[in-house]
Amino acid sequence: MSQPTVRGIVHLIEETKTYGQKGFRKRLVVLEQPGERFTNYIPIEFTGDACENADGLSEGQDVEFTYRLNGRRWQKDPQSDVKFFLNAEAVSFKVLGGGADETSQVDPNDAFAEAAQDEDDVPF
Repeated sequence: MSQPTVRGIVHLIEETKTYGQKGFRKRLVVLEQPGERFTNYIPIEFTGDACENADGLSEGQDVEFTYRLNGRRWQKDPQSDVKFFLNAEAVSFKVLGGGADETSQVDPNDAFAEAAQDEDDVPF
C-alpha cells in the first residue's frame, strides 16, 4: 500500500523545538491550500533527525509531502477525560515550484544511507 500525499503552498516553517528529558525534537511546517470558501491549513511534522530536512524548504514553495499518520491516546489521570491526538509526520517531500530547486526530493532516511556508506567512520 502506498503512503498518502498532500500538496500545498508552504505557509510557515517553525524552528525545531525540543521536548522532555530525552530530547525529543519536532519541527512544524504548515501547508496552505486555498479553497473557494475557505483556506485549509495543514500542519506536517518533522521529528528527530528529520527536522533538518525542512531546511530545504522556503515559504511560498509549492510542495508535495508523503506522510504517515500517527495517533495517540492521552489521559492525565484515571479520573480525567481521555483525549486522542492525530499528527501527520513527513516521510519525504518534493518541491514542485516556487523555489530555486523545483525538483528536489528529500527522504528523512537519506542521512542513514549516507552514514552507512562512509567507510572512514567505521567504529572498529
